[in-house]
Amino acid sequence: MGDSLSANGAGLSAEELRRNFAEVKPGMRPKEAIEESNRCLYCYDAPCIKACPTGINVPSFIKKISTGNMLGSARAIMDANPVGASCSRVCPTEELCEGACVLNHSSKPIRIGDLQRYATDWAIGSGKTLFQAGPGNGRSAAVVGGGPAGLSAARELARFGFSVTVFEAKEQAGGLNTYGIVSFRLPQSISLWEVEQIRKLGVDIRTGIKVGEDVTVQELLEQFDVIVLAIGMSKVPMLGIEGEQLDGVYDAIDFVEATKTELTEEMAGKRVAVIGAGNTAVDAATCSVRLGAANVKMVYRRSREEMTAYDFEFEFAKQDGVEFEWLSMPVRIIGDGEGKVTGLECVRMRLEPAEDGGRRRPVPVEGSGYTLEVDAVIKAIGQTRYLPLIEQLGIEHKRGIVTVDPVTFQTSNPRIYAAGDVVFGDGQGEAMVVSAAQQGKLAAYSIHQTLVERRERHG
Repeated sequence: MGDSLSANGAGLSAEELRRNFAEVKPGMRPKEAIEESNRCLYCYDAPCIKACPTGINVPSFIKKISTGNMLGSARAIMDANPVGASCSRVCPTEELCEGACVLNHSSKPIRIGDLQRYATDWAIGSGKTLFQAGPGNGRSAAVVGGGPAGLSAARELARFGFSVTVFEAKEQAGGLNTYGIVSFRLPQSISLWEVEQIRKLGVDIRTGIKVGEDVTVQELLEQFDVIVLAIGMSKVPMLGIEGEQLDGVYDAIDFVEATKTELTEEMAGKRVAVIGAGNTAVDAATCSVRLGAANVKMVYRRSREEMTAYDFEFEFAKQDGVEFEWLSMPVRIIGDGEGKVTGLECVRMRLEPAEDGGRRRPVPVEGSGYTLEVDAVIKAIGQTRYLPLIEQLGIEHKRGIVTVDPVTFQTSNPRIYAAGDVVFGDGQGEAMVVSAAQQGKLAAYSIHQTLVERRERHG
């Protein structure tokens, strides 16, 4: 466990909790940023640009840092990626831009993510308005969902001159960036700054409104020329095992979200099992540590090699003292006579080759049952879909994964487009914030081309 964390099962003071949830990684200092930006070779055919899903002109923004043009640098980043400040903190840069850096072959890659954060932090601190809305084109768009994909679509549409209204069910927009990523990696203020940048373009962001309940799908179709569906995904599904209703069983999405608004001593001194091995599972585990849990284990039915969390997330969890139960599958949550969690019954697994040659299949090992003594269980095994709303829209989908044209992001209804996690799955899309942002942009471009450019060409 990191030295900065208070632990050993003791209750934490409000100040200790606040410190545990403060942003872990410090930003670059000016001298450090200048020196790093001057290491860049400013490649003409830069592979880092191709490796970025939003196509940020990396050499350009870095060159502007080196020459002191911070406003130009921030604009270069945010022009390509409307959530570029958040992505500077949460992108798997070692797999994307930094992984493609030509300096990997000779020394160390340029710290592109850190330089991106340096430039966007400057923009946040400066209070500068980065972009303006385009002249009105007489067209209107409803964006359902105010997460990275929805905000990106809204911003680009506003710059194209559309009248844009975002409908967001939660109290604040930003989606995953505002509510779903731990504060010590992505402070909420960063995401809310990005939301404000989009609001400044005249986008009407209506929060606390659920489409399908507070406003009907039919009303949207009547009032707007086009709809962008960017609702993401919903809650963690049920495990389907005994004991899920016990006191002390949590949904990882809800658990992490709760820490964004209030830090409590609920986990102080507890032994916690987190079921799953994705990025959300890591967030739930590291949150538990920082809330004062005595011990935190991640329980996963496959091995380290199959873990879906980013490598840097895994390393972060290890540094926080999280333990790992690989090749273990929970089969029952055990409770006491008062309905509280006391244990997690598991069986050991082995991996067998899949018949189709795909991901290895976990199979229980006979007679290998064992019990972990725990006081809390956090479920982090993926997310369910917003099926009722998708069905109300009447668009094609596969088990809640909305079917879109891979180029235009148009659904089976030509007036409805979709982007972000709502289209991820079944071999379609990618589950990254930066990919959602790019999909929102591409949907906006398609809408502009269809509703405005073709109309202008045909008079």
